[in-house]
Amino acid sequence: MKFLSQEETKRISDKVLSLTKADQCEVTINGARKGNIRYARNAVSTAGLIEDTQLVVSVAFGKKQGTATVNEFDEKSLEKAVRRAEDLARLAPENPEFMPTPTKQEYKATETFFQKTADIDPEFRAQVAAYSIENSRKNKLVAAGFFTDGTSFTSIANSNGVFGYQQDTGLDFTLTVRTEDGRGSGWVKRSVGDASKFDARAASDIAIEKALRSVDAKALEPGRYTVILEPAATSDILAYMFNAFDARSADEGRSFLAKKGGGNRMGEKLFDEQVNVWADPWDKDVAVLPFDTRSMLARERQDIIKNGKIASLDYSQYWAKKMGKRAVGTPGNIIMAGTNKSTEELIANTKKGILVTRTWYIRMVDPQSVLLTGLTRDGTFYIENGKIKHPIKNFRFNESPVSMLNNIDEIGKPEILSGDESQFQLLIPAMKVRDFNFTSLSDAV
Repeated sequence: MKFLSQEETKRISDKVLSLTKADQCEVTINGARKGNIRYARNAVSTAGLIEDTQLVVSVAFGKKQGTATVNEFDEKSLEKAVRRAEDLARLAPENPEFMPTPTKQEYKATETFFQKTADIDPEFRAQVAAYSIENSRKNKLVAAGFFTDGTSFTSIANSNGVFGYQQDTGLDFTLTVRTEDGRGSGWVKRSVGDASKFDARAASDIAIEKALRSVDAKALEPGRYTVILEPAATSDILAYMFNAFDARSADEGRSFLAKKGGGNRMGEKLFDEQVNVWADPWDKDVAVLPFDTRSMLARERQDIIKNGKIASLDYSQYWAKKMGKRAVGTPGNIIMAGTNKSTEELIANTKKGILVTRTWYIRMVDPQSVLLTGLTRDGTFYIENGKIKHPIKNFRFNESPVSMLNNIDEIGKPEILSGDESQFQLLIPAMKVRDFNFTSLSDAV
């Protein structure tokens, strides 16, 4: 696949915009090259490379909208896509919440492209798998992992003069290692944009060590415990809460940020003062595109939670206009303030508690309080007098991230993650939380 340059996407976008007879037009061009290798039972099962480029054109006649997608870029195909979008718009009912496409935006470039990641080849992927598999075999363990890498470009343009273009890279790695008899399990996850920050050996060793240490788990009575949640465990829980920072759902009484009697809880202190969360498209560790591809609005650095208080909510263009607010691009990342304390230091400062490697199979119980239920997995350990004493059987938990962030004892060092339930890139710390509610035991490892 040929990656389109900024000049090429601009030329194509201008051509599409010149072809339309609609009142307004938006053009988005995306291209991606994604490589992968998957392995299980200490053997590679699949590997491959996927390439794709597509153009999406959306037009409007008044409040009637139509959209068409095409992956061919000759003039005849472009005109066909425009006409199809126009035909659909004429047939569509009026959208009562229609908003005009935005006027020209200023997009300040962010550092989302890294050549070392773009250069990843089959040999690199094979080496990632080889180390996990070989070292697992040496320890009589069984490895199952998935490594993906991607290089992409995104271009946006509209009939009001908006144009933006940027390239992006990233990789994700997950590994589960189990004992041959299935009694012990360890897991690790890594997500970075820059491959120079990824160490497959170090990551694999974490999962291998946890698998070895988690054999012969003992049962512990369910109840409320002091818990150290590693960053991956923390992020999957908090993602449900961050996804709920939508102003409309709060104003309409559909989220935990709804205020009794109407309105939202903007400015209220809902969390411990240690909690500071913000979005920053230019962050050096989790940089994201400087524009929101859906709304075409520019992103900004914005505080989300400041010293425990709600500092901002996400307004769509329609809801911002209705409520007299200013709309900006939806955040692409979520960053939570942490410290330089390692997870080992958090453990050392704990008299009695539980270390949780991973949370999974999380489901929403009550959106009004963000009450979640889920399970621990792949390495759960009992801590006593600052040391890991022994592995314990997994638990089901019923807990709200709102309560969690009010029960913080210590915060650790943040790590880069992509939350399984999140639309954001995350930079989230480990944390020690008191009174975490474990409701029952689970026999799964």
